[in-house]
Amino acid sequence: MIPVQEIKNEEIILVNVIKWLILSVVAGALTGALIASFLWLLHQSIDFIAGLPDWRYALIPFGLLASIYSIRLIAPAAEGHGTDKVISAFHYRAARIPFPVVPAKIVSTIFTLAPGGVVGTEGPSVQIGAGFTSALSILLRFSEKERKKLVICGVSAALSAVLGTPIGGAVFGVEVLFVGEFFYPILLPAVISSISSYFVCVALGVPYAVPAVAVPALSAEMFAWCLAAAVFFSFVCIYHVETMKLIGRMFKKIALPLPVKGLISAGILLTSAALFGDSFLGMGEEGLNRVLSGHAEPWYAFLLKSVLLAVTLSGGGSGGVLTPTFFIGAAAGSLFASVFGLDVGFFGALGFVACVAGAVNTPLAATFMAVEMFGNAIAPYAGAVCIICYMLTGLRSLYPTQVLVQPKSDAFVLANPSDSRSWEVRPRHVVRKKTSLRRGGLGLK
Repeated sequence: MIPVQEIKNEEIILVNVIKWLILSVVAGALTGALIASFLWLLHQSIDFIAGLPDWRYALIPFGLLASIYSIRLIAPAAEGHGTDKVISAFHYRAARIPFPVVPAKIVSTIFTLAPGGVVGTEGPSVQIGAGFTSALSILLRFSEKERKKLVICGVSAALSAVLGTPIGGAVFGVEVLFVGEFFYPILLPAVISSISSYFVCVALGVPYAVPAVAVPALSAEMFAWCLAAAVFFSFVCIYHVETMKLIGRMFKKIALPLPVKGLISAGILLTSAALFGDSFLGMGEEGLNRVLSGHAEPWYAFLLKSVLLAVTLSGGGSGGVLTPTFFIGAAAGSLFASVFGLDVGFFGALGFVACVAGAVNTPLAATFMAVEMFGNAIAPYAGAVCIICYMLTGLRSLYPTQVLVQPKSDAFVLANPSDSRSWEVRPRHVVRKKTSLRRGGLGLK
């Protein structure tokens, strides 16, 4: 006979699962519809500007200024690239995100991207999804733990809506919060909300097609080339993250108002367009598709794109860092393939996901994205490349508010157990002992 208490426990679990299945479907569907609307408005704006004569490039400074002032007027919390703001709100503000962030992010990102600013769509989408689900949780009077779960659902659904990779989006929503540990209890709601969002976006006509990539049969020779490429991609990630930090610090040291810095950024973008063409402006989707189709980009493409992304954000532009990072990784892959006479499309695809793994510490999500976009055959190659890139990039991240739960090497130790940012190289004379990070207040376990 089954004990009464055990039956009650199973009933509680069943009720909780049903509750979160319903919440996940609703949150994912609503978030998907919201992101689909945002993407439609954005692409309509981009197409309209692209149809104008060459004087349209003069709109870049006006776009950056409009982005700055729209954020100031609607929601100052929407400043910057959205994903890092969401991570910060999750860890330090109980996942409370002001709802005005949603319209502010939509408007400011359109102002930045439509004229040619170099940012991505995933950051704003994540902040929009998180802001919406945070407001929904407050409306429903959820506890802090429930609010955090629903916000993760919003993050996962938003990324799924942008990329068309529901499993990769769900894993990203969980994995990006903590470096070195994966919180499985939130995975089911994240997956359901991502799939729900994906179905809604497909129904609303959001396109997700990517060029087909010819994946070679698994062989020792090709695997060795992939390992060599992974090392190269790791240096690309280090360059990318450090360039973003360096240019950000340089702009902060300029003792001028942000609107003036925006004009400086616009001048740099216009100079780049005059010298190298306008193909490096915008998100980088066209360049990414060219690489995946087998057409190599110029050798300096990934170097320049990283600089222009940092300049746009430092000058008050609003948008994400991940979409341009896709192009940076693909362009690096095309360079590696061109130098050694390999398949540009295949190594562009590996670079694309490897830089996601290394630059934002999400190797699992990047591997799932690779499989969902390019098929099962790429899994062993992508998995190995993503993990190596993740390890070799070290403690760097495009999202500085990520919390490091477990170091990537035993050579690091938590100097102050109460400070999750106090990781340092372990002194040789110190006896090795296990350290643990206090997770008080996170409410996920």
